[in-house]
Amino acid sequence: MIYRVTGRMRIGMQWQRFSLELLASKPNEAIEKAYSDLGGSRHKLKRSMIKIEDVREVSKDEVKHNEVSQLMSIEALVKW
Repeated sequence: MIYRVTGRMRIGMQWQRFSLELLASKPNEAIEKAYSDLGGSRHKLKRSMIKIEDVREVSKDEVKHNEVSQLMSIEALVKW
């Protein structure tokens, strides 16, 4: 399933909007991936600096980010 997580994050003294499209099996997993992505790897933000406003399941036709649509088109994943 594809979820779109939207909200605000504090960068410096300002709050900026964000929208992430994530592959997850349930909404709570998508929220945790958003916290991990914004907090751990991208912006080094603490959870208190990230405000999740909406989590919604989207169809393949509604996907805006090219990377997610390409992942959905993969038939098989082979790990070496």
